[in-house]
Amino acid sequence: MGYIKEQIQLIRDKDPAIKSNWEVFLYPSFRALLTYRITHYLYRKKHFFWARYFSERSKKKTGIEIHPGAVIGKNLFIDHGIGVVIGETAIIGNNVTLFHGVTLGGISDVCGKRHPTVEDNVLIGCYAIILGDITIGEGAKIGAGAVVLNDVLPHTTVVGIPSKIVRIHK
Repeated sequence: MGYIKEQIQLIRDKDPAIKSNWEVFLYPSFRALLTYRITHYLYRKKHFFWARYFSERSKKKTGIEIHPGAVIGKNLFIDHGIGVVIGETAIIGNNVTLFHGVTLGGISDVCGKRHPTVEDNVLIGCYAIILGDITIGEGAKIGAGAVVLNDVLPHTTVVGIPSKIVRIHK
């Protein structure tokens, strides 16, 4: 129950459109992340079929695809959520914000780590595409629509296709 209370508070803090705790239950990101926590548990216990079964049902209902094998830290905030894809070997740190349409995808069909690692306190704008076994450093910001194929240094803002550094901040 503590996780649910934390998520409600996180969404209330991040989204000024929320007027009551009950509204949070209508948010697709809330439902997708709650389902992810269950499917990730099943995945770790090697119940792969059931993990994927519930994950696929959640994707159909929310428009957010989170593979049960992904590792997600605390306080992930997905704003709007439609079209978000988080791949199997993606790792997301704490206090990360993703906007709608973000892809954390792989570019290889080989086994092993093939999706991005997103460190703590990162913000990723709408429709950004981050591909491959790369690292987005702590406190980085990825602009809307950026295509990121290489590591992003901590406390750096990147934009564009392909992404380029536009700001270094601390």
